[in-house]
Amino acid sequence: MVPIKKNEIYTIEIKGMTHEGLGVGRIDNFTVFVEGAIENEEAEIKIIKLHKSYGIGKLLKIIKPSPDRAIPFCEVYKRCGGCSLQHMRSELGLEFKENVVRENLKRIGKLEDIHVCDIISMEEPFRYRNKTQNPVGRKKGEVQIGFYAKRSHDIIEGPTCEIQHRAADKVKAIVKEYIAENNVSVYDETTGKGLVRHVMTRVGFKTGEVMVVLVLNGKDLPKKDRLINALLNEVAEIKSIVINVNRAKTNVILGRKNIVIYGKGSITDYIGKFKFNISPNSFFQVNPVQTEVLYNKVLEYAGLTQKDVVFDLYCGIGTISLFLSQKAKKVYGVEVVEDAIEDAKENARINGIGNVEFILGEAEKVLPGMGIKADVVVVDPPRKGCDESLLKTLVKIKPSRIVYVSCNPSTLARDLKYLSEGGFKVERVQPVDMFPWTVHVETVVLMSK
Repeated sequence: MVPIKKNEIYTIEIKGMTHEGLGVGRIDNFTVFVEGAIENEEAEIKIIKLHKSYGIGKLLKIIKPSPDRAIPFCEVYKRCGGCSLQHMRSELGLEFKENVVRENLKRIGKLEDIHVCDIISMEEPFRYRNKTQNPVGRKKGEVQIGFYAKRSHDIIEGPTCEIQHRAADKVKAIVKEYIAENNVSVYDETTGKGLVRHVMTRVGFKTGEVMVVLVLNGKDLPKKDRLINALLNEVAEIKSIVINVNRAKTNVILGRKNIVIYGKGSITDYIGKFKFNISPNSFFQVNPVQTEVLYNKVLEYAGLTQKDVVFDLYCGIGTISLFLSQKAKKVYGVEVVEDAIEDAKENARINGIGNVEFILGEAEKVLPGMGIKADVVVVDPPRKGCDESLLKTLVKIKPSRIVYVSCNPSTLARDLKYLSEGGFKVERVQPVDMFPWTVHVETVVLMSK
């Protein structure tokens, strides 16, 4: 029988943390998860959800605070939920991420004696995002542009966002004023009617170039010259303004069709010495400062010589491939998304890189038919990790080294377990804080045959 009741108030001691950053405690030996609580705190909570084996508590009051508790710097922190570690000192947040990687390797990967290096933190962990996507709506007749509240599609507005580039704040305010003054309709998810759906801002950190993308349930904006002039007057760095057409009733933000209404259809930025064209639909790492740190670590772990042939799997638009090309004899990038392969080829062209080749297809199907021996394989899969068929292929082709880049410690641990059982040894594990103040952590792992 469950020893606690829903909507009742209890005092609880927080004894641990989940990998999602929730505090964990027990009431009469019954597990309760509490958002916003830190290990070694005593708190007053209200039970808001009850399941057979656990409950969810809402934090009402901290009775005994942790010395690691911090005052969140964002006034909408609790409702937004994007930067869910703001209530911790940054040092504890970094330690938390390190432990998530370490515990996943032990629990899921069964890798007991693996040393996890100290996480590489960001010197200035603010204003690091180069892309902002703001939903647009109305509430009681008032225009709203902000972020979706956690686990809902309610729009939360704040005067600024400390992890976004400042240009995004300016663009958001200008678009909001334009919609209100010109009585432009905004999209309603329920009816599928209304015009303006999202405002996206992309910024080249090294070039300073700014792109504004207006996602519309249509092809044109009324009185758009007023908006264009207002944007250019306030944000001189704007090089591109684009209408993205998305008429589908979907949660996918961008449609396939782009209409340039000012400037060019892309902006440029650099990672290291490499130049990249960024269009509205391009995938490009959102923290360019830490991306350079991450890619240099990949290059270091790859340990390349001018004799080495490298496979870069899940290569996307070829960013890692270009970094690897500096020291390899030949790099083959493989990717299943056709648009990404076309972008990768263009990126190689504009950088004058001749020792890379990009191949469209599923890596596990492409590799066996290539007839080429890989000295090093780099994999950078999505959150779900590598397909098992690809892992089988890697075990079969036996490269000397595998460099695994992961954004999900649990699928990373699962895949490392498979590769370890297939004849590879984990040599080094390096977490990188790509997304400060969030629970997300990037990890680079070196394995040798």
